[in-house]
Amino acid sequence: MPVDFLTTEQTESYGRFTGEPDELQLARYFHLDEADKEFIGKSRGDHNRLGIALQIGCVRFLGTFLTDMNHIPSGVRHFTARQLGIRDITVLAEYGQRENTRREHAALIRQHYQYREFAWPWTFRLTRLLYTRSWISNERPGLLFDLATGWLMQHRIILPGATTLTRLISEVREKATLRLWNKLALIPSAEQRSQLEMLLGPTDCSRLSLLESLKKGPVTISGPAFNEAIERWKTLNDFGLHAENLSTLPAVRLKNLARYAGMTSVFNIARMSPQKRMAVLVAFVLAWETLALDDALDVLDAMLAVIIRDARKIGQKKRLRSLKDLDKSALALASACSYLLKEETPDESIRAEVFSYIPRQKLAEIITLVREIARP
Repeated sequence: MPVDFLTTEQTESYGRFTGEPDELQLARYFHLDEADKEFIGKSRGDHNRLGIALQIGCVRFLGTFLTDMNHIPSGVRHFTARQLGIRDITVLAEYGQRENTRREHAALIRQHYQYREFAWPWTFRLTRLLYTRSWISNERPGLLFDLATGWLMQHRIILPGATTLTRLISEVREKATLRLWNKLALIPSAEQRSQLEMLLGPTDCSRLSLLESLKKGPVTISGPAFNEAIERWKTLNDFGLHAENLSTLPAVRLKNLARYAGMTSVFNIARMSPQKRMAVLVAFVLAWETLALDDALDVLDAMLAVIIRDARKIGQKKRLRSLKDLDKSALALASACSYLLKEETPDESIRAEVFSYIPRQKLAEIITLVREIARP
């Protein structure tokens, strides 16, 4: 894997000043408390006291010591000098001329403030952290670089060279990726591997490879489109790979690998190493099987929605056509029922009165029609 993944900004800011720190940064990293001043006071001469004080601030802020004091911004030098009561910061030039003094001060600071070199067991702990992040997610190496830098500074580990850290990140990511490929490649049996390799070959009725044809989902809402979607799902399901085999594998990495398989060409997949190629094909089949089933269900839902909509339209049309008959029947029933309200008509004569207005058979037909047309 490439090791030159750092951006220009990351390269320029690693263990270096990129400008004047703001007031909050000065107060957090370059403020000297009484314990700091007591430690600094053991050095003789303003140039030594200012130099070691600046080294303390630099290792807190940058995570490493500076070899050239001229790279320290003017604001940092004045802020530190004021705390020590030093008015002439030009004395720092004398401190910068003695390399042995800087090394001795760096050793004293490491011992007093418990800063450690990037060595065992800290290399192992950082490697374990990076491996865990690389295994469960597909974070960009630049993000892992920032994570590692923050972790080292938090644990007071002197930053190693940028190349050392980038090489470590690349090696860890490669190990995590190879492990994922190996686990995926071991899922299918020998027969299933042969079937998966056939994905890269052309189909019987098309010049496209089977893999390319399976990538294409339904584009219309129709019965034939639904049948094609089901056949697509059955083809993927017939490989016999099951999602329960993936319970120990990171879902994010699988999703990204399947997405890559769906975007890259068959030619690129065919040129991969056998282990990587098999891992990509397994991830594709498992992911696209679920996707194909979802596509088929979406087509079915859309078809049912169309059928229901058309049925409602037909029902509305029938309803409109039957309203005239319903109104006529309702008026007839209303007239028949009005005889019940006439006080002058004896109870034993009501039926005769009603049937004289509407024949019995006609009334029965009207009641049947109303029951058929009317809605509750």
